[in-house]
Amino acid sequence: MTDEARVVTVVSPKVAVVLGLLTVGLGLAVFLGSQSGDTTYRLASRDDLFELPEITVPVMGTAIAALVVMALCTAEAVRRYLARLRVPTWLPIVFAVVAMTGFLTWAAAGGTVPLVGLLSGSVALAVPLVFGALGGVLGERAGVVNIAIDGQLLAGAFAAALTASVVGSTWAGMLGAMVAGALVAVILGVFAISYYVDQVIVGVVLNVLVIGVTSFMFSQVLAPNAESLNSPPRLSAITIPVLGDIPVVGAILFRQTVIVYLLYVAVAVVTWALYKTRWGLRVRAVGEHPKAADTVGINVVATRYKTILLAGAIAGLGGAFYTLVSVQGFNREMTGGAGYIALAAVIFGKWDPIRATLAALLFGFASNLQGVLSVIGSPVPSQFMLMLPYVVTVFAVAGLVGRSRGPAAVGLPYRKA
Repeated sequence: MTDEARVVTVVSPKVAVVLGLLTVGLGLAVFLGSQSGDTTYRLASRDDLFELPEITVPVMGTAIAALVVMALCTAEAVRRYLARLRVPTWLPIVFAVVAMTGFLTWAAAGGTVPLVGLLSGSVALAVPLVFGALGGVLGERAGVVNIAIDGQLLAGAFAAALTASVVGSTWAGMLGAMVAGALVAVILGVFAISYYVDQVIVGVVLNVLVIGVTSFMFSQVLAPNAESLNSPPRLSAITIPVLGDIPVVGAILFRQTVIVYLLYVAVAVVTWALYKTRWGLRVRAVGEHPKAADTVGINVVATRYKTILLAGAIAGLGGAFYTLVSVQGFNREMTGGAGYIALAAVIFGKWDPIRATLAALLFGFASNLQGVLSVIGSPVPSQFMLMLPYVVTVFAVAGLVGRSRGPAAVGLPYRKA
């Protein structure tokens, strides 16, 4: 008698459930809060090479069409679950784009949506999230849970404001932010790697510690000496010739500050280094199977330390955005918990730099959307708009991420035999 190997595909109903809930939720909003008229999308911006015409769509017709497509996507997700088939990546992406289009058209009824401003603002708001997500991906790929992303962002924001104010240079501010983020990573490494303390607990404590230290320094040092210690020069937008004149794309991607251009480079370099270099292979080996990595001569502890230092520096650079671009100066708890959203982007992106970047952009879009809808006078309650970025985060991680598995050794301290 021979035993035949069987391949069992494990599927989860959560994607179908979340898609169904979102479809029902939008359907209730559309039909209970019926809107009349049209919604206009403005595609043109100043300094475009040529001007694109505005697009006007009927509110109810577009919303109903979106609901039909959403229902079809939900039905396909249910069919695949019953057939024990995995939901392909394109299905939740199509659902998300259609749902957002239907919701935005309904919510902006009778108004004009500045689409270019909405998307370019989304990129700007996503900058700290992307830097934080890159730091989270690197740390967890090396086997270290980086809950301290928010602390690294906040420390970077503080150091950027102080250093740039004293030196009078935004470049010095960005360098100071990277050093501050790396210092937080050093503390994380000492406790989590060298002394085997639970990494989640260390990360949470570090976040609280950084909030306390920066709040104390702000009230005792920065606030009384605001002119000399908390008035950093501000980064202005730089338009890349030719590329910045392309309609829609130019205004969104190529009329940004230097920190955004550094972000493009960081995403590309981290992705290339993680998958195409010997260093990246070692980092991934340490995160998946540290004992095997140690057996072939890789120094697990040193690799983890170097990786989280790099991750902390990248996250700290993201914090500089708050004080050098968003607000000219430091204030208490100004990150608003963005580090936790960045951590959600890491999970949503399945520990991949490109996917985590796209997830962070989604959360940045949700954050900017609430501001745009408030400006154009949307009938959506302001309380819901304030919740929107976090609602999107919860639904994305809970349902749209599908099956997700982190590095096998993440969170596990390594004790050399």
